[in-house]
Amino acid sequence: MTINTPPVSDDGLPHAWIETPLVESASLSKLAGCRVFLKLENLQPSGSFKSRGIGNFVRSSILSRSPGTPITFYISSGGNAGLACVAAAVKFGHRAIIVVPLSTKPLMISKLLTAGAVDVIQHGASWKEADTYLREEMLPKDVNGVYVPPFDHPDVWTGAATMVDEIELQLGKGSHMGSARRPPEEGASRVAPDAIVCSVGGGGLFCGIMQGLKQSQVPQDTKVVAAETIGAESFHAAVQAKQLVTLPAITSIATSLGARQVCQQALDYGLSDSVRTVLVTDDEAVQACWRFADEERLIVEPACGATLAVVYEDKLAQLLPRLDEESKVVLIVCGGSNITIEMLAEHKRGAERT
Repeated sequence: MTINTPPVSDDGLPHAWIETPLVESASLSKLAGCRVFLKLENLQPSGSFKSRGIGNFVRSSILSRSPGTPITFYISSGGNAGLACVAAAVKFGHRAIIVVPLSTKPLMISKLLTAGAVDVIQHGASWKEADTYLREEMLPKDVNGVYVPPFDHPDVWTGAATMVDEIELQLGKGSHMGSARRPPEEGASRVAPDAIVCSVGGGGLFCGIMQGLKQSQVPQDTKVVAAETIGAESFHAAVQAKQLVTLPAITSIATSLGARQVCQQALDYGLSDSVRTVLVTDDEAVQACWRFADEERLIVEPACGATLAVVYEDKLAQLLPRLDEESKVVLIVCGGSNITIEMLAEHKRGAERT
C-alpha cells in the first residue's frame, strides 16, 4: 500500500491532504455480490476526510492574502473538522484556535492540543452556543482572524471533490492493489465507479462527491448512497420533505454526523435521481465498526460505521438492485479520531444491553 502526497500546485503552496489508497475488500465484495473498494480517508493527516475540505479552505484563505500575513484560524468543532483545521494551519505555519461545547470529551481536547492548537476554549452547552460565542465574542477582537466553516462553503466542497478524481484514476490504473479476479483494463486511464457510499453529517463530504462527479470527464451514471444513523438523519428528513429540516436534537451516538440541519447545497444535490438515502440504527453502525475492525483491521467511528452498515446489513442490493458481480462500489472510509478500542467496546456493550 502506498500513500502519495499530491504535487505542489502552480501557486507554490502544497496541499493539506494526501492521496489515499483505494483497496478492494474481498470480504465486503463477497457480502455485497459486487466489487467493493475502500477509499481510506482515515489515513489523512487529521485522521479523516476533513483534511480535504477544511484543508482546502485554509489553503485558499492563505492564498487570498498577502504573503507573510499572520492568520489565526477559528473553528467551532471539537471533532474531526477541528483536527483538520489545526493540521492544515500548523502545516502552513499559522495559528488555530478551537471553541468547543462543554460536553466535548477530554480525549478530543487533548488531541486538538497535541496536534498544535494554540488554545481550545470550552463554552456553551451545544455546538450552536460555542459557534455563536466564537463569531460574536472572539472573531471581532482579532483583525487577522478567519472563521472556518465545518461543511457549508464552496472551498470545502471543492477540497472534498478531489476524492472523486483520485477514485477514477485509481480504478483506471489498478492502483487499488489489483484484483485476482480481473486485472486492470489495458490502457485504461480513468474508470467511474458504479456507486459511491458515504456518510452524511452537515453535507460537506456529500457535496464534494456530487461536485466531483458533476465535473468528471468520464462518461458515468454513478449512484451516490447517503447513509445516516437514526437520530442524526437531517439529510434524509430534508430530502423527504424537499426542504431543509432542523432536527429537534441529535440522539444518535454517531456524534460526528450531528448536524441538526444540512446545508442547502446538500439538499439541492440530494433531490437528484442519482442519489439514494438510507438510515441505519446506532446498533447497526456499531456492529459494522466492530466487524470492520475484525475483518479489515481498521478502527473507525460509528459515523463511518453508517456507511459500512449499508453492506454489512445487506441494504446495498435493496437500494441498487441492478448491481452485479462486476459492478464497482466505493465505500468512503471517512475515518474519525473520536474513537478508541475501549470506546468501541463500550458502544458494543451498550448496544447489546438495549
